[in-house]
Amino acid sequence: MTKPSNPSSGSKLPKLTYRVWAVWRRNFEVFTKTIFVNFLPSLFEPLLYLAAFGVGLGALITGSVQGGSYIQFIGPGLISIAVMYGSFFECTYASFVRMYFQKTFDAIIATPVSVEEVIAGELLWGATRATINSTIVLAVVAAFGLVSSPLFLLVPVVAFFGGLLFASVGMCFTALASNIDFFNFPSFLFITPMFLLSGTFFPLSLLPVVLQSAAFAVFPLTHVVNLTRGLMLGKIEPFMGLSLGFMLALSILWIAVVTSVFFVLAIKMMKKKLIK
Repeated sequence: MTKPSNPSSGSKLPKLTYRVWAVWRRNFEVFTKTIFVNFLPSLFEPLLYLAAFGVGLGALITGSVQGGSYIQFIGPGLISIAVMYGSFFECTYASFVRMYFQKTFDAIIATPVSVEEVIAGELLWGATRATINSTIVLAVVAAFGLVSSPLFLLVPVVAFFGGLLFASVGMCFTALASNIDFFNFPSFLFITPMFLLSGTFFPLSLLPVVLQSAAFAVFPLTHVVNLTRGLMLGKIEPFMGLSLGFMLALSILWIAVVTSVFFVLAIKMMKKKLIK
């Protein structure tokens, strides 16, 4: 990358124009050309989870989980996992391949599109992938009759903004990566703990209070699960005596603030990495 950078602009917000959508459209067009390869895993993976955990493991669980069946409990968790995976891996492995191996970033920046706009377009595409993947899972879960609130129609909105958060965090790791094997670290140390400990497969109330507090304070997936479960089932797990409305508002605020910070940080870190 050879476009010059203004040293005094380090503390300023990224300058973005409509050209961001040109980057997004390029990625979307590539996605549509491989639609079956991208669509089938997103369709069959939730079916496997529902069969293994919902039907198989659920048969061993007697009684209700938060007032419903176990398979109903994990449905929103599977959708939230699709949000995390779709956006995080799109802006780590896939962005790294486009940047280093395919030289796509170099080709785009040779046009009037700026480095900042390329990264913003990548982030928006990561959020879009999260929305597409999670909507497919949502359709599967709804087909199983695991939705009890009409507010489930708002889940794709949560998926987009939650996906934007995971995409931004993933892009920060991409800015730190010297090779593609580097992503084993965030996958193991960041993604796997969230996959298991964010209220996806069991209520957080079963964990010690310290771990519950850490999950709410640190894990983005916890808040995506809260919002998704609240919209789909009309109820979520209480935490420290907080009401449903307050917890949903808290999760919305948490995602909004943290997404804003990491969105700007991701663009700045990648700009520093790419401009020499």
